[in-house]
Amino acid sequence: MKIESADILDEQSKEIIELLQNLGVGRTEAISIACLSCGKEITSHDIEQASGMRQPEVSVAMRPLRERGWIEERNEKKNSDKGRPVKYYKLIVPLREIIETFEEDIRQKNKEMEETLRHLKDLRGA
Repeated sequence: MKIESADILDEQSKEIIELLQNLGVGRTEAISIACLSCGKEITSHDIEQASGMRQPEVSVAMRPLRERGWIEERNEKKNSDKGRPVKYYKLIVPLREIIETFEEDIRQKNKEMEETLRHLKDLRGA
């Protein structure tokens, strides 16, 4: 069954991208998360078509997702056995859990910034 671009990046997905970027998530990573949040296994080509990203951008965006253990990736040879295999991606962690990870990162950064500000004030009795 062919997945349509509109099934991958609907209006809600576009809002997810914008909100993730507001949190400081990079554009291509935010787009990739939103594409994968459709809940289906999709190809690199599907992501390219839905988002307008180029293949190298998709590959680079998938690296941190793979390193965090958020996606499953598999390769499938084309029928002709010529060219590169098709890459399939699937989100294996619920979007809610991904958001909680970003939330914790932001809380930790804010805590560190508050500690730095307190230390600066203490240095000269500001």
